[in-house]
Amino acid sequence: MCIRDSSKTPEELRESLRIARISRNARVAFVPTMGALHEGHLALVREGRKLVGDDGTVVASIFVNPTQFGPNEDFARYPRDLDGDQTKLASAGCDLLFAPEARVMYPEGERTRVRVDGLTSGLCGPFRPGHFEGVATVVAKLFSIVGEAYAIFGKKDYQQLAVLRRLATDLFFPVNVVGHPIVREKGGLAMSSRNAYLSPEERERALALSRGLRAAYAAFSGGERRAGTLVDLVQKEVEAAADTIDYVAATDADSLVAFDPEASVGDRALLAIACRVGKTRLLDNVVLGEDPMTSLSGSHS
Repeated sequence: MCIRDSSKTPEELRESLRIARISRNARVAFVPTMGALHEGHLALVREGRKLVGDDGTVVASIFVNPTQFGPNEDFARYPRDLDGDQTKLASAGCDLLFAPEARVMYPEGERTRVRVDGLTSGLCGPFRPGHFEGVATVVAKLFSIVGEAYAIFGKKDYQQLAVLRRLATDLFFPVNVVGHPIVREKGGLAMSSRNAYLSPEERERALALSRGLRAAYAAFSGGERRAGTLVDLVQKEVEAAADTIDYVAATDADSLVAFDPEASVGDRALLAIACRVGKTRLLDNVVLGEDPMTSLSGSHS
């Protein structure tokens, strides 16, 4: 299999999608990525194919977006493998690839930024100033280029998913934002392009994240609803393995507002982690009362 077309500019992608829509009345599925693709990304592509069918068009973008990286983050060393990524996308059933350069997405003189308030004030927001503004800005550009589509995002970046759902709703984009379950490595580590930074010893330690979430999930399934108790069960595992912890939090799954430790989380809540193992920042989460226990188990080697 091969990718039918590869575009470098918005005009080229729009024309390819226009032809697909006219010639085959094709529905469109869109998978935005920053490349360095792994099985988690490819699962999003396959989900897109399911949503639009064999006659539909699946388009992926690869763009390492500079505006979502802070000054001390890993923009320069973020893994890049465009040739390898194209091969992987083709094998997963992707039809079109959009791989623009930064000067195309941010032309000289550009001044516009998109901000989503509220949902970005907690969790990763305080630790990555400007990050969600960069994400919202580039995704708004991509949604504008792609047009009517399903857009599939992984639930590992749960806060990002919530922000982009709000973005699509508030700005009337003809885009149905779809969240896909976390894809995990054998042992339970959530797949991420940044996992490539982990040494074998760090990778082993990183399994504490899903282990802590499983402990809290088991307690929740047994009737535990006190937010502080659920957080403590996760924190105990993560503290023993992580070098630094940004947060272990229990929040409302929709508003992302943190629960008071003494509050009841009710029958649905987000448990989320951000920490560093070595120098690698890792995220993980589970939505209690929504995600199945199997979502915390590793299914890929």
